Amino acid sequence: MPLHLIKLCVGCDSVKDLKDWVAERMKAAKKKGQPAHHVHVTRITPKRVEEILAGGSLYWVIRGEIAAREKLIGIEPFRDKDGIGRCRLVMQPKIIPVSPRPMRPFQGWRYFDMNSAPPDLTKSAASGVAAMPEPMRRELRDLGLL
Repeated sequence: MPLHLIKLCVGCDSVKDLKDWVAERMKAAKKKGQPAHHVHVTRITPKRVEEILAGGSLYWVIRGEIAAREKLIGIEPFRDKDGIGRCRLVMQPKIIPVSPRPMRPFQGWRYFDMNSAPPDLTKSAASGVAAMPEPMRRELRDLGLL
């Protein structure tokens, strides 16, 4: 059973912002001849690497709700130029929107078990919540209507 991570997506206001940001990073990586993987650097290295890499994802919290995920394909501990331990979370650069769920702010990342993870938004859900603009969906959620 895969284990997931969850993290705040600071600086993004929407899933579209996250997709655009990742696309820019992939374009820059391609120009430099680097692999097409999205990498996020964090301070702490997860201890449960095998469980995470057995199909886990990094779930992104955007503006107070779990909104998207990226499949994790690598976890690489390293030391930065100042000798401080860091960790690269390597992901496939495909943003997968998930059924939105409110989430309070927290620091760093957290383990997120499979039973707590929201389902992906599918094409069949496109006529419902998935088709709504994110600001409208957030407002309806804040009003308790979603």
